[in-house]
Amino acid sequence: MNQTLILLSLVLLSTSCSTQAIKDAQLEELYSLMQGSFNSAEQAMTDSGYFDISLHMYPIWEGKNHFLYVEQSVSSMQDRPYRQRVYQLMRTSDSTITSFIYKIPNDSLWIGAWKTPAMFNELKPTDLVSLDGCEVVLTNDGKKRYKGSTGEKRCESTLYGASYAHSIVEIHEESVYSWDRGLDSDGKQIWGAEKGGYIFKKYD
Repeated sequence: MNQTLILLSLVLLSTSCSTQAIKDAQLEELYSLMQGSFNSAEQAMTDSGYFDISLHMYPIWEGKNHFLYVEQSVSSMQDRPYRQRVYQLMRTSDSTITSFIYKIPNDSLWIGAWKTPAMFNELKPTDLVSLDGCEVVLTNDGKKRYKGSTGEKRCESTLYGASYAHSIVEIHEESVYSWDRGLDSDGKQIWGAEKGGYIFKKYD
């Protein structure tokens, strides 16, 4: 191999390593942006069509593939959350990061566990139940900004007579936008906010 080919190989290797570093940095950035406590109090105060909802997302099993415990409830009833999930962030292509969604067995045992994430050391990732088709595929949309959605008609949901659920998500530096809707087989909305998604502002 002549000197020109050697130099070209080194340049390509350096570029590849640099690109991978950027990709990894985006995964870490998204993981960090999603952590914390949020609520929609500000939105609820200005629009009666929205409730004041609390959203808590905190890392669990740190060092084991970017897991987050997620708990959502009406802010005045945080002892009775209506959604408890575990999200796992993974890079799934050069341009996408996917948030895989899992149910937690006996989830009532974990209410409020976001305050003490070490509690989840008693639970194993293999205990979780994967919600196949409900994963959210996200792409970088600028500085500290990610957006994505579930696939069309892929996330099955029978809640209130719906056939499937669809979610649109945006992650910003100090906020999360989330529009979750249940639709019937004809695409008619059955549940969820009608005018647009909830805007959760980070407060902790």
